[in-house]
Amino acid sequence: MPNHSAAAFVRWFRSATPYIHAFRGRTFVIAFGGEVVTDGKFTGLAHDLSLLASLGVRLVLVHGARPQIDAALAERGLGSVYHQGVRITDEAALQCVKQVNGGLRVEIEALLSMGLPNSPMANAAIRVSSGNFVIARPRGVVAGVDMQYSGEVRRVHVEAIRARLDGSDVVLLSPLGYSPTGEVFNLLMEDVAASVATALGAEKLIFLGEESGVTDRRGRLLRELTVSDAEARLASPLGLGEDALRYLPQAARACRGPVARAHLISHRIDGALLLELFTHDGVGSMVARDPLEIIRPADIEDVGGLLQVIEPMEAEGILVRRSRERLEQEIDRFVVLEHDARIAGCAALYPFAGSDAAELACVAVDPAYRNSGAGDRLLRHMENRARGRGIARLFVLTTQAAHWFVERGFAPIEVGRLPAEKQALYNYQRRSKALVKILG
Repeated sequence: MPNHSAAAFVRWFRSATPYIHAFRGRTFVIAFGGEVVTDGKFTGLAHDLSLLASLGVRLVLVHGARPQIDAALAERGLGSVYHQGVRITDEAALQCVKQVNGGLRVEIEALLSMGLPNSPMANAAIRVSSGNFVIARPRGVVAGVDMQYSGEVRRVHVEAIRARLDGSDVVLLSPLGYSPTGEVFNLLMEDVAASVATALGAEKLIFLGEESGVTDRRGRLLRELTVSDAEARLASPLGLGEDALRYLPQAARACRGPVARAHLISHRIDGALLLELFTHDGVGSMVARDPLEIIRPADIEDVGGLLQVIEPMEAEGILVRRSRERLEQEIDRFVVLEHDARIAGCAALYPFAGSDAAELACVAVDPAYRNSGAGDRLLRHMENRARGRGIARLFVLTTQAAHWFVERGFAPIEVGRLPAEKQALYNYQRRSKALVKILG
């Protein structure tokens, strides 16, 4: 492996480590349409699922069967009839539904059982459990149309699924439900996935579809949405694709409940599951109950994360070096910008005794977040923090970011205009530029 490739691999693997730690022992519900199997994409997905299982992720898989059912009905000379996006399942259609789901389940189990040498599945030994884990009820008559054997999830056998997961099995669910009277109902894959994820309190609900995720009205991919954002987008659905219209309501529903995150990604991207889970930007859209970014006071447990952000800038001479001990002693002066439980930036405020002035110091943002406006958000937060403490003048010393501060209302000054306390500590070897902003 060339040196640059090796270095890139090491950097990527290290950057993935926090995700690996966070995901171990967590439950993921991963849903995919029947086209993933039809298009021959499931072998690659099986490799990625094997990797997740080896990292200690508890997996529940929910497969769809719509294209296979449509094809089976066509072979019998029967049409596919839908009402409000849901198949009307009569007796003949139900027989196709049973047959197709049984065949798909066997095919998926076979692919998950592969253990070929020199492949990602070597020695995987994945055990797959299926069963009557979903209790369903009929949809009944909807807007004057009898949906017959089309149903919806009524209840999930949570303890039975957890028992299989505790035994390190991968649980595979078909879009079928069973009633206490022995009837079988055809269910929507997305309903099963969201209901199971909610019942289990899953960490993640992931939909693998045809599209990359949710887009805005200009067709740009929205990488992060709160539940409120998702509901607002659904209320004005212009430009939303079929997948988003189908999966986004269920993603929002799950995240309104106990599910921490929901993702919409494309199965057409090789390794999409791994890219979404183990890289900062991901490749799809993620839905969360609350905003992923917060700015909060730092605490002693943040010191390690702070060092990861500021040490590269210290090495470049952008920031003055701070030891771990000094950070621990001054931690109450710092705030951190946290993105999805990861420290992405920081800043500190040092008031001058007996004065209405303070120094803004150690403004640092992780390179991965620098084009997202994180620095501006940190600065606004620190200015408001200073105002709340009665500070009228905010000073900053910088070697390389003077223009950035000037563009945000700071004015250059001579070192002699710094508060006497700061003048006494000024490092003439660094020759930092001094700037001040009057806070209105």
